[in-house]
Amino acid sequence: MIKPGDTVALALSGGKDSTALTSVLSCLLPAWENVHLIAITIDEGIAGYRDETVRAADELTAALGIEHHTVSFQDLFGNNLDTFLVGREREACTVCGILRKKALAVAAEQYDATKIATGHNLDDEAQSVLMNTFRGDLPRLVRDAAQENACFIPRIKPLSFTPEKEIAIYLMVNNAWKVLPECPYTRFALRAEVRRMLTKLEYRHPGTMLHLIETKKKIERYCASVHVSEPIRRCRECGDPCSTDLCQVCRIRHSLDR
Repeated sequence: MIKPGDTVALALSGGKDSTALTSVLSCLLPAWENVHLIAITIDEGIAGYRDETVRAADELTAALGIEHHTVSFQDLFGNNLDTFLVGREREACTVCGILRKKALAVAAEQYDATKIATGHNLDDEAQSVLMNTFRGDLPRLVRDAAQENACFIPRIKPLSFTPEKEIAIYLMVNNAWKVLPECPYTRFALRAEVRRMLTKLEYRHPGTMLHLIETKKKIERYCASVHVSEPIRRCRECGDPCSTDLCQVCRIRHSLDR
């Protein structure tokens, strides 16, 4: 996933997964030739939640000696997430996810990153497979972030086959576990329901999550010769690469203005 000469932008939220990823990559760094790590934290502006996780990210990067930058929704989009979501809290995860991905891409490009590394674990990946299946979203189901169009900085997920519980154990063993608040918008998310369901299934039928990932890979292979995704175009407003004439970020901005 990481090649000699890479500058890897770590998406560091301050939570357990990104903390574990930062710790692991920091330990491996001396063995890599001319590889540079930069931690990027996105501050959405969520009261009672993000301040503590940003502080945890600051402390971790200072202890490990890793370059760290924080990028805020306020600076990039003109307001914080809490303000954007007044009266439309149920859209929180959609709005936040799109804007956060954009913010991370902007920051990674600003610091000349050649890869973006995220802390998605096995649980996250399995949940995404199930969510895209429930939505009937085949293009998202077969999309592989590691093989995205050359218009985008490649994304890697080094922990994508590591169960969430093993990441928690790793942090506990290394005295790096911190009790942090949960995002207040989680209760509105489909992912929260899927997570509870999958956790029960994994407990009763071990291997369920891994089987979901393996099924996704099989579907990807079957779809390899079929045109599933739309061709890459340019957003008519901001010029960013996208699959339609208007990118998701611009769509969100228009909906927020109404």
